[in-house]
Amino acid sequence: MSSPEVKGFFDPATYTISYVVWDRDTKVCAVIDSLLDFDQASGRTSTRSADQLIAYVQENGLICEWIIDTHVHADHLTAAPYIRDQIGGKTAIGFNIGVVQSVFKKVFNEDQRFHTDGSQFDHLFKDGETYKIGNLTGRALHTPGHTPACMSHVIGDAVFVGDTIFMPDFGTARCDFPGGDAGTLFDSIQSLFELAEETRVFLCHDYMAPGRDRYVWETTIGEQKRANIHVKDGTSRDDFIAMRTQRDATLDMPKLILPSVQINMRAGDMPPAEDNGLSYLKLPIDAL
Repeated sequence: MSSPEVKGFFDPATYTISYVVWDRDTKVCAVIDSLLDFDQASGRTSTRSADQLIAYVQENGLICEWIIDTHVHADHLTAAPYIRDQIGGKTAIGFNIGVVQSVFKKVFNEDQRFHTDGSQFDHLFKDGETYKIGNLTGRALHTPGHTPACMSHVIGDAVFVGDTIFMPDFGTARCDFPGGDAGTLFDSIQSLFELAEETRVFLCHDYMAPGRDRYVWETTIGEQKRANIHVKDGTSRDDFIAMRTQRDATLDMPKLILPSVQINMRAGDMPPAEDNGLSYLKLPIDAL
């Protein structure tokens, strides 16, 4: 099985890891879960994190083919359109994005200019679809539960799981966002557990579980099956649902959920500018 080169970029402000995944033979790459820096207090964006990723691509002479988001993130803004403008590539997300867009079109009271068919993205991955990154073969897997549109991506001996699971000592993703479902997440994780145990697992976040002194974002399917504190081998579906439901009830909303979803459901574009030339984000009251 092929083994892609993987470079992770950790953002301490959002605990997010963005990736450049590339084929050593052809130097074709994909960017997964990119990040646009955002200061909520001032409303200012910055491309510092994205520029670090772009510099890596350019310094290694890579050719960007794909700019993939595993889902509509609720905790950081995607830098997909900026990266596409700088180094090329097709923006892509899972086929079920329209479900998420339909929900949040109502939450943010979007007008007829906002479409809920995923057309803001260059490509929508179907479940089981295969695609190429140079000589590497990628395969998109629909792994809903955290959101209805979550996709994991198997690329050679690696899988990029978005927010389905975290490091074994931290567990699994929350399921209380609109369209989330704990039972569905359990089923999705079981489908990931069917991959070879030596498959490298790359996470979208790490929050440094108690007892650790550093952030880590790579594990294996075998380690997850043996040691994940929420969903290791032997965990029943009912027990997982009970645990996840109880835990989610104690969690605060991510601090960037409202700006993140408004922008990410647009494939990273800002809302249409108003007559003064500025874009604005809405803050719905008592909606979530």
